[in-house]
Amino acid sequence: MITQRSLFYWIRHRQRPLQLLILALILVSIGLRVLPLELQKRIINIAIELKQVDLLLLYCGLFLGAVLLASLFKYAINVLQMYVGQKILLEIRESLYAHLLQLPLQFFRRTPQGTVISLLSAELNAVGHFIGGALAVPVTSLLTLLSFAAYMVYLDPLLALISLAIYPLEIVLIPILQRRYNRLNAFRVDTVREMSNVVGEAVGGILEIQGNASFTLEKAKCGRIARHLFGLMNRLFIYKFGTKTLNNLFQNLGPFLLFLLGGYLVIHGRFTLGALVAFLSAYEKVYEPWKELIEYYQDLQDARVRYERVMGYFDEAPEFALFPVGRAPYRLSGRIEVSDLSLTVQDQIQLLDGVSLDLAPGQQLALVGFSGSGKTTLAMLLGQLYSYRRGHIHVDGHELRELTKLDVSRNIGFVAQHPFIFSGTVRDNLLYGCRALAAETAAGGPPPALPDARRLLEMVVAVGLSDDIVRFGLNAVLDRERCEPLRADLLRMRNRLHRQLSEELGQAVEFYNVNRFLEHLRIYDNLFFGDVHDSAWALSNLPHNPAFGDFLKASDLDGPLLDLGRKLAVETVALLGKIGDDAFFFASSPMAPEEFATYARIVRRAGKSGPAALPPADRMQLYLLALRFIPGRHKLATISKPLAAAIVGARQRFVQNVGHLQLRRCQLATEHFLRGEDPGPAEEAGRNRDFSIYCPTEYLYSRSLLDNLVFGTLKAEQDTALGELRERVTKALAENGLLDTVMEIGLDFAVGSKGDRLSGGQRQKIAIARALLKETAVVILDEATASLDNTSQARIQDYIETRLRGRQTVVAVIHRLDTARAYDRILVLRAGRVVEAGTYDNLIERQGSFYDLVRGATT
Repeated sequence: MITQRSLFYWIRHRQRPLQLLILALILVSIGLRVLPLELQKRIINIAIELKQVDLLLLYCGLFLGAVLLASLFKYAINVLQMYVGQKILLEIRESLYAHLLQLPLQFFRRTPQGTVISLLSAELNAVGHFIGGALAVPVTSLLTLLSFAAYMVYLDPLLALISLAIYPLEIVLIPILQRRYNRLNAFRVDTVREMSNVVGEAVGGILEIQGNASFTLEKAKCGRIARHLFGLMNRLFIYKFGTKTLNNLFQNLGPFLLFLLGGYLVIHGRFTLGALVAFLSAYEKVYEPWKELIEYYQDLQDARVRYERVMGYFDEAPEFALFPVGRAPYRLSGRIEVSDLSLTVQDQIQLLDGVSLDLAPGQQLALVGFSGSGKTTLAMLLGQLYSYRRGHIHVDGHELRELTKLDVSRNIGFVAQHPFIFSGTVRDNLLYGCRALAAETAAGGPPPALPDARRLLEMVVAVGLSDDIVRFGLNAVLDRERCEPLRADLLRMRNRLHRQLSEELGQAVEFYNVNRFLEHLRIYDNLFFGDVHDSAWALSNLPHNPAFGDFLKASDLDGPLLDLGRKLAVETVALLGKIGDDAFFFASSPMAPEEFATYARIVRRAGKSGPAALPPADRMQLYLLALRFIPGRHKLATISKPLAAAIVGARQRFVQNVGHLQLRRCQLATEHFLRGEDPGPAEEAGRNRDFSIYCPTEYLYSRSLLDNLVFGTLKAEQDTALGELRERVTKALAENGLLDTVMEIGLDFAVGSKGDRLSGGQRQKIAIARALLKETAVVILDEATASLDNTSQARIQDYIETRLRGRQTVVAVIHRLDTARAYDRILVLRAGRVVEAGTYDNLIERQGSFYDLVRGATT
């Protein structure tokens, strides 16, 4: 098991070729590091002493070459060390993560998420950094130290012995300090883990924290741990820097002895000056590998503490084998036999006591009972999510605890009351179980084929998710690549939809018309009448676009828009100044509540000197307010017919002169479209990738699918109006055979982290569909419809009764007892024991525990 492997197991058994290469480079580099010392001595004693320029150039050239080569070798060694370390760290993480995923559920129930994340990330990072140099650093440092020491002995044995005599003292003192550091470091690791748990719990429970305003309470929790960590870190620094100070002290004593004794020997002619210089250089060089050895020792102790803490935390064996050996996964029919099943957990709490049941393939069993009766526990055991020691569970004669996880996954589908939804799309989550089976290649067993799009959509309809998927599809914004195969069909659908629903939709939608001013579009959209992909022409960037100012002046719109902006600002400030920042009241103005103070100051300035005398920045703010104005929605001002006509004229100049698009063809297409005629063939909107015009023959890539099909804007903002519009469009799509296409687009809706863009009911529907798509012999539902409305529950219950009966064995923990009538058998539990079993009618006739439950649910 991975958690039983020592730290040096990975160093000895992984990346051996690269580690041997590193050792070979080390041996070569050591010679290159010693050579400059000898050359240094020769430069002084031979070349300079004898005044030989040729020898001086030779020795200096060799010196330079040795230094450069040593640097290159050092660089290569460092890079290879880090590569080896990260490569081994990758293998440790992958192996440990695979082990983690197989641990019993009880491990995850008692282990905070923050602890797991911290251990697998931050704690292992330091271990990986150490592993890279675990062999190279000590070998390099030790060989280098011995080489320099040998060279010092070669120069003068007595002087070498005296200068190296201080190192044994360090060997004694430093481990003493390090042991104390290690103990504190172990406490630090535990404290950091505890802080991660507190922070992770706070993030997970932020709803409760904000709902109860428990900020002080949670701050105190984290503060207590942070203060403890602060004290630990200070004590760690005392030992850490104490070790460094001791090391530096001994290092500085060396040169003192060398100058004293070496100088004496040189003065008396017993030692050459060149030899003394070389000796001093060698002594300084000795310190570098010695320092590396000390740091290596400290890193080793730190990495060992971290590694043992990580592995010790996960040192728990998986309860079940992952894959079958020598055979394909079983294909079971779904017969379940439970005999004398009991389960006792920590503190001798008995959750189940002598439970027995027998289900034939295709039968359906409902588990009911009082709260805490053991229903969910039994369901988890049947799904092999818990292990058992007493009693038996046989599936088609096979003991469940002896089946591998792949056997169970192929034959048992499980849906929890609070299912987990993974990041990705709806499609990814629906296919999660099927893809997991397809990814596992067992010996002799071909992976099952994934459900096709038709099967996915059938299941979406079966669990009542179709309305949601249609809405996701209609709200989708398609890029060019995804839209290309569908563009012609969608544009034809746009024309059909307009012909079919123009009278009905005309009351709710203002259709795009390039020849008219549209009351329910912003002035900005009326001016440009399309999607502007050039960021310089985006509304927020217009203040920094000089071409925009030139465009306004050329169109004679600078004055009228400035006056409109001033009027909107004055009216908003006057009417809403005393109301506050309530967004409801600001809905009648293009001004946002947070902008109120800014525009109030502008109004005061404009009241004194007029808007034309305002600074450029203030005038631009008024322009932006006017450009955000929607006449049909914002009632604080109106727009005159001459200004509306001027805006339409400016639109034509913008489209042709700035957008470089041919307007005439769009004008003709619009006239045909609004009369219910064919507007012409579909065109690619990318003739100018910076601009795309609202033309019936073009797809608008920055707008939703619904916007493209309706080809207009809603006159009312209410959700009811949007809902009615969506219903009409959905009906038209179904009549024209495009609803499945839209639903397929909706399957690619991104659900967000943990499915946070979905409702609780949507998550449950996806989880049920995910389990049913696997088409397993057994389906276990643990209150799987608890978050659904009555209609959705009835739809899923009908699917279970009509489509699964006789085909798949169903075990369902149910919370609505009125659905129990549909099950073949009912098992009633109380305090972990089966108190009644039978059909619905039989149990009602007995007037026992089930009767009491039903009567209590209806009163």
